[in-house]
Amino acid sequence: MPNDQELRLVSWNVNGLRAVLKKDPNFEEIFHALDADVFAIQETKLQDDQRAQLGLELPGYHQTWNYAERKGYSGTAVFSREEPQTVVRHIGCDVADDEGRVCALEFDRYWFVNVYTPNAQNELKRIDARLAWDERYREFLCELAAYKPVVTCGDFNVAHNEIDLKNPGPNRGNAGFSDEERKSFGKLLDAGFVDTFRARHPNVTGAYSWWSYRFRARANNAGWRIDYFLVSEDIAERVTGASILNEVFGSDHCPVELCISL
Repeated sequence: MPNDQELRLVSWNVNGLRAVLKKDPNFEEIFHALDADVFAIQETKLQDDQRAQLGLELPGYHQTWNYAERKGYSGTAVFSREEPQTVVRHIGCDVADDEGRVCALEFDRYWFVNVYTPNAQNELKRIDARLAWDERYREFLCELAAYKPVVTCGDFNVAHNEIDLKNPGPNRGNAGFSDEERKSFGKLLDAGFVDTFRARHPNVTGAYSWWSYRFRARANNAGWRIDYFLVSEDIAERVTGASILNEVFGSDHCPVELCISL
């Protein structure tokens, strides 16, 4: 690819955009400080009319939104300096396609796919739906990757390995660390996608992106790494940085970042 461009990409589960806009520093201040080329957010918890009322002005960025039919639930958005050529908001999965979980943007050199993966819920009540989603999402990414390199990011709602959460023993079998979810995430990697943070930091411990609001979990760094940037294998060598921005507050998640030359 001639004339490569160094891109800074950020992903953040904001757990309610309206709430983060009211905090100090607020979402817009954090957004501009991070100065990303593409900034993806999950769990916006907005409808179209509510988003319009926010008056969220981000000069120089194109805004792409996907809303859940259910009010106050789920939702994703992507803010990009480059205007997307194509936008896809549904992947053809009956169990969650009405929940605003995907914003897939085609750019000149790659696909950027923002996802908020369904939670398996307590006692794995939604595990069948979750696994059905994972299967279709994996197929969807492979379909895109047949035409252009793919960068996908978001809250995948799974800690892949024991290194990816503080207390693996007590959490084994729970939502986000069940054998079924971990195996399913492994299938995504086996399908030709690279976990960029773990590829660059294979042995780093204590690197988490989500902490419960209970038990002073964040203060004690008793967290989970469930937010990822994955890239298709054909561009994995172009990754120049992969970071967890745990100094950024405002949500129970912190942002994650990818730097890549495309």
